[in-house]
Amino acid sequence: MLLIFPPVAKPGESPAGVAKLAGALKAHNIPCTILDANLEGLIWLLNARGDASDTWTRRAVKNSARNLAALRDPRTYRTPDRYNRAVQDTNRVLFAASREFGAIVNLADYQHEHWSPLRSADLIAAAEDPEKNPFFLYFSERLPKVFEQTLSQQRHQGEAHPAIGFSLNYLSQALCAFAMMGFIRKQFPGIRLILGGGLVTSWAQAPGWGKPFAGLVDHLVTGPGENALLTLLGVSDIKHDAALPDHCSLSVDSYLSPGFVLPYSASSGCYWRKCSFCPETAEDNPYQAIPAPRALDDLKELTTGLKPVLVHLLDNAVSPALMRSFADRPLGVPWYGFARISRELLDLEYCHALKRSGCVMLKLGLESGAQRVLDALQKGIDLQTASRVLSNLRKAGIATYVYLLFGTPAESEEDAGKTLEFTVRHHDSITFLNLAVFNMPVCAQEAGDHASELFYDGDLSLYTGFRHPRGWDRKQVRRFLDAEFKRHPAVAAILKRDPPVFTSNHAAFFVEDFESRR
Repeated sequence: MLLIFPPVAKPGESPAGVAKLAGALKAHNIPCTILDANLEGLIWLLNARGDASDTWTRRAVKNSARNLAALRDPRTYRTPDRYNRAVQDTNRVLFAASREFGAIVNLADYQHEHWSPLRSADLIAAAEDPEKNPFFLYFSERLPKVFEQTLSQQRHQGEAHPAIGFSLNYLSQALCAFAMMGFIRKQFPGIRLILGGGLVTSWAQAPGWGKPFAGLVDHLVTGPGENALLTLLGVSDIKHDAALPDHCSLSVDSYLSPGFVLPYSASSGCYWRKCSFCPETAEDNPYQAIPAPRALDDLKELTTGLKPVLVHLLDNAVSPALMRSFADRPLGVPWYGFARISRELLDLEYCHALKRSGCVMLKLGLESGAQRVLDALQKGIDLQTASRVLSNLRKAGIATYVYLLFGTPAESEEDAGKTLEFTVRHHDSITFLNLAVFNMPVCAQEAGDHASELFYDGDLSLYTGFRHPRGWDRKQVRRFLDAEFKRHPAVAAILKRDPPVFTSNHAAFFVEDFESRR
């Protein structure tokens, strides 16, 4: 079995999904090879370089190797200007190497001037003409070699039905994934193509899904993929105790971070599952969690073997039980992840215990500084509690990455102003900020009350346009953010700290005592 993680996604850490699938396959004695085509493809494209016809591009091309080395060097993160230049120059080289193909590639995104990942017809077109993809020369040479290696392993093990699986999680990967599948279908017509991942799950749960890829993809896998993949491969006696993810098959020293970052998911879905308009709620994804003691045992074993500099918890919200386990049994490695603003964090000593356990940063989905909006969204957050939690985390020395959401149906311009006021009052307790404008999920129960035209033009769009009940439309929201919110000196100082492109994936490396925590 060959598992592929296609371009383009942030190459700061190894892909957790394919590592988890590989661990499950190997636990059932199924030969498996992982290809991180995202990391390899981006490095290949950087070496391709493209048209360096202007001064900036020539400088960026000349310093490309030095900039990659800088992103892997801890010292770079002590000098934000040097970090920003390395990221921007690397993006410039990718842009120069991809534009002749009608594409715009950077370290976190892939766009095409004619094809959209939101239109199934465009994805099929990308599969029919893989030569038009800027990564074509990379994967047309790499795939036959790695597949032959995988096929040899399968023959040795007596496996008769070779298969290739793609893990598709982001829209930025879709066009490249389909170009690669189109190439495989032409070159190896007898190979079974299996497509899964978070984006596929969302597509399949959207209303009107009509299986538009039936002529190209043999099997679609939705939701957690381990058991479904094992069943497709003919395993009847599935061991339901989760196997350890297999990151050892990946180039753990090649990612663009100052050391190996270990991604780990202790759950799927969300244990809260009450927030209005949340995709987890709208798609009715069940909450499934690994028991906290076993998750901690997994992490102890993984960190002992892989020696990561940082653990990234991928859960939609790290459960209170797992956080308590960290506090009681420190991991010994710096870690960060999403957490709900909960009553447990009102205990300052508990926050200090989290800090001692290695917690360097918590991502917090506050969304709004107006209590009325939070209540309408069913966030289960009290602003007085949020205020104390932010203060406690600051006192404990834990950085915060606060997420705010503007333009929800419950919000008014006055409410947005209250969010600005809350942010300014707590500016000394907010280390980083993520500002987002609300998109209405097409499968949300509330969409029928507000929906209008499609938000994006495409049969695969996950969002719908909507008429805001208070007239607080996206244009007004963006004007408020640009003209007022971002321009406030206290907010501007926070936003200046946000790492470009990599955002929260690199933010922990900028926390003052990160090196000492290592």
